[in-house]
This record gives sequence, structure tokens and C-alpha cells, in this order.
Amino acid sequence: MNGEPATGVIRVLLVDDHAIVRRGVQAYVASIPSLEVLGEAGDGQQAVDLLHQWHTTGQPMPDVVLMDLQMPRMDGVAATGVIARTHPEIKVVILTSFGEVERVHAALAAGAAGYVLKDADPAEVATAISAAAAGEVHLDSAVARQLARRMAAPQAGLTSLTAREREILALVAQGHSNRDIADRLVISERTARTHVSNVLSKLQLSSRTQAALLAIREGLIAPPA
Repeated sequence: MNGEPATGVIRVLLVDDHAIVRRGVQAYVASIPSLEVLGEAGDGQQAVDLLHQWHTTGQPMPDVVLMDLQMPRMDGVAATGVIARTHPEIKVVILTSFGEVERVHAALAAGAAGYVLKDADPAEVATAISAAAAGEVHLDSAVARQLARRMAAPQAGLTSLTAREREILALVAQGHSNRDIADRLVISERTARTHVSNVLSKLQLSSRTQAALLAIREGLIAPPA
């Protein structure tokens, strides 16, 4: 998926083992016209099973999964990895606490597109969901700094990138979608998408969020304020 869904409504699957958290997030998400809660799951295994069921029966699929990390049966990191492999078009946004930075790092390595803190303002949760659906990056400043420090430098380093690819990496790290990048560089969205894909491949990264954190770590851009 590149850009927001054609309908303009972003479909969301909520995954958290605490029913009260799901109810709270669902109540807020339901109040936003551009977001729709497609379903809920109490753990990662249930989420994976639900997606498989919806896919095989031809039902609408979510655009974004809002995923807790610490859950029974299958945790958020494992579930993110399964979803990234089986439904790569679905974006996973991690719902985390500040103390779970190591797990967030693992989830991003597994293919998560972004994260949002559990104590974030409800509007920020909506922003993170919308950013992921649009192929953008939304970073919490405090967590971003910790995650960036933990990022391993790519074997080839940024020297493996062309000047244009470094420019693309910086724009990705600043939160721009493929469409935004295309407009800024006066290229087609397809060309922008190809550049982004090449950058991720060269740096051996699996998501735009990882690319943003690496750009911060390498000093290509400043951390979010």
C-alpha cells in the first residue's frame, strides 16, 4: 500500500491483551471519521488467525494493526514478524511504554512501520496510524533517541548510497511519504518508491522507521524535537 486507502478511511485492527485498553482506543478511533476499527484481538496469535480468516474469506483487511508488545501466547514482536511476512501490505504500529525500548527495537527489526507510546495523547495515536497508512514516519523524540543509539551501523555504511539516495533517506527520515518525495524532487511517485526500496535494500533495513532512526544515528538529520 502506498498512500492512504482509496476510500479515504483507514481500517484498523486493535491488538492488546487488556480489554479496557482496547475499549479506550476503540472509542477514540471510532470518533475520527478517517479511521475505522475493523476488529480486535487479545493477543498476537488471535490477530494472526483473524487476518488469515479475513484473507481466505475475502473480507476487508486492515490497513494498519495497532499492536501491543507484551501479550500471552504470541507477543507483539513475533506477531509483527508473521504479519510482515504474510501480509506485507499491512502496516504494524507498535503501542508501547517508554520502558520497552528493547522490544520496540526488535519489533522494528521484525517489520513494524512505527510506534506510539501508551501515554501519548489520543490525537497522537491517530497521527501515528495515519502516518503509517500513508507511508510516512512518526517518531516520539525521547524513544527515537534511545532507539537510534541501539541501531547497528549498516555494513556498507551510508557510503554505499548515491547522492540522490542520501537525499531520499533524509526525506524519509523527516517523515515524508513517497508522494511527498516525488513532489519535492520533481520525479514520479513510482521512481520515488524505487529509490526508497533501493535505500532500504542497500542498508539492509525492513522499514522506513528503521531508516529514519539510522539517519538520526549517522547524523544525517537531527533527532525529532
